Amino acid sequence: AALPGLVLGESRGEALARTRECARLLREVDLPRPGARRSLVERAKVPDDYSRLARVVGLYAITRTVFSAGVRRWETEARAAFARDPGLPEGRLRLVYAPGAPPVNRPERISADELGVPAPPADELLRLFAAHAPSFEIETAGDFDRFGALGWPRGGAVPVVDASAPVAYVHAAHALYRGRALLQLVYTIWFPERPPREPGDIYAGLLDGLTWRVTLAPDGEPLVYDAIHPCGCFHMFFPTARATALPAPDPAEEWAFVPQSLARVAPGERPRVSLASGTHYVERVTLVRGADSVARYDFRAYDELRSLARPEGGRASLFGPDGLVAGTERAERFLFWPAGIASAGAMRQWGRHATAFAGRRHFDDATLFEERFVFDLEGAPPR
Repeated sequence: AALPGLVLGESRGEALARTRECARLLREVDLPRPGARRSLVERAKVPDDYSRLARVVGLYAITRTVFSAGVRRWETEARAAFARDPGLPEGRLRLVYAPGAPPVNRPERISADELGVPAPPADELLRLFAAHAPSFEIETAGDFDRFGALGWPRGGAVPVVDASAPVAYVHAAHALYRGRALLQLVYTIWFPERPPREPGDIYAGLLDGLTWRVTLAPDGEPLVYDAIHPCGCFHMFFPTARATALPAPDPAEEWAFVPQSLARVAPGERPRVSLASGTHYVERVTLVRGADSVARYDFRAYDELRSLARPEGGRASLFGPDGLVAGTERAERFLFWPAGIASAGAMRQWGRHATAFAGRRHFDDATLFEERFVFDLEGAPPR
């Protein structure tokens, strides 16, 4: 009833039917004209999340060397973490959360539309999310290591995490590989904060999390996993035996950090992702079968984050018009602005994740994997 131009009394179904009819008419008017089609293709450019002006003013040609050295130090530390004995220090607890959805067999073929784009119906997509959902093994030293559902506090400006309701916010995405569209399943979990490791920790702040993604072959078998934090930082790739990494064109660029490779993922297997306390860094990925925990998490649609109910009434998006989550700013932004990334370290919306300080890289770039891996799309079934 609040939409302009609608006659009062019209039902939602009538409004939807009218919208579809308008879309059909516009399509028939606009698309048959060759000039209009050409113009549409030329204008279909998505601006990236790097500011060229900030890079020029910040002397990026020089500071890039500093960023690259910092990235290499982090990669060295990450490799050391993956190589460590998985045992825990005295007094530490490790909790494992498995998906609450009942385990299902993955389909032998993913449904596609007339253009060959994977477009499984809602029930099939839910089965895919259940079949490929990871377990999260989290070193737990405090409430900051317990993930859950996001909600607005009464009168609050920053959402809080309800750890009594562990959830992963899920949505589907696509990659393009040699002219073929591949389905991706994305799982995002949220922690209340990243606590300071020492006084003046520039990476500490409200809200933290992990975004875990699997890229599937047309037969439904995983090709590669990758992960970032919701700020876009700490991008890691975990290729299976059906993916071969390509070398970086520039050694100084953040290209594809692979701290661990995996075997082919057999039917019934799924990844268990081990996270460190506080930093929530990924430190290990293993393949498991069956129920590997008593703690369970549920799925929620990622789109819910665009309209969260307020206790005092009304609704509001987690994300601002710039795609950032207000109140999650990090002090690191004062050091990393010459990389051209707005408010580096702040949590941000899907589609706004620049993931490299040395170079340019976007998490949702359709050609991200085509440039960095060779995929075996028609692999023989695993034994």
